[in-house]
Amino acid sequence: MKQSKRHQEIIDLVKNQGYVSTDDLVERFSVSPQTIRRDLNELAAENKIRRHHGGATIPSSSVNTSYSTRKVMQLNEKDNIAQAMVQHIPDGATLFIDIGTTPEAVARALLNHNDLRVVTNNLNVASILTGKDDFRVILAGGEVRNRDGGIVGEATLDFISQFRLDFGILGISGIDFDGSLLDFDYHEVRVKQAIIENSRCVMLGADHTKFGRNAMVNLGDISQVDMLFTDQPPPADLAKRLEEHEIHVEVVS
Repeated sequence: MKQSKRHQEIIDLVKNQGYVSTDDLVERFSVSPQTIRRDLNELAAENKIRRHHGGATIPSSSVNTSYSTRKVMQLNEKDNIAQAMVQHIPDGATLFIDIGTTPEAVARALLNHNDLRVVTNNLNVASILTGKDDFRVILAGGEVRNRDGGIVGEATLDFISQFRLDFGILGISGIDFDGSLLDFDYHEVRVKQAIIENSRCVMLGADHTKFGRNAMVNLGDISQVDMLFTDQPPPADLAKRLEEHEIHVEVVS
């Protein structure tokens, strides 16, 4: 494959996935690690990607991938992560479910449970769960985002803060290698923070494309999470942070 074509495919992969690892690119293009590192360095110099140790992310930290694209990205991985997460949730539990495609996968995986009480700021989650007669679904008030059915705003914060629930189910746009939890929308981040503060156990679902992915708003630190579910082992720096804070990590495939 010509270098120019490979460069364009790398750019497209980064745009669609948010993050790609050097190892994945080596396998995909059947070239040496040195070739991929040279490609990434050249693309970073042209500001077409952002270079990270072990891979690359999108250069912009202010705009997320569209919801319609995220819905079909890493589908199997998200479903597997969701199935692992719900194994830790007993029947009769109370839980928050967040905005995002991974929390929506968790909602679908919960349909085999019984007698759950769910507070959510996600219209899609509410729609999924109302199919169960024995579930009680409480939808937060606030401003509905047309692009993804998320509900945010001061009214949402006030509503979430009235509850103290067993589990908080979160998705995330990016996890930096130092453990910073990152997202694109300040208003959404404030709601996530409220969910963390009012959950007895915080469960984060994040596929491997979120590792090292760049986003402009700092939600907090990985130490605020009790359990992390993912589909590939976290990078070494992040794995060290997880171990330091004794965070339960499940890698599912």
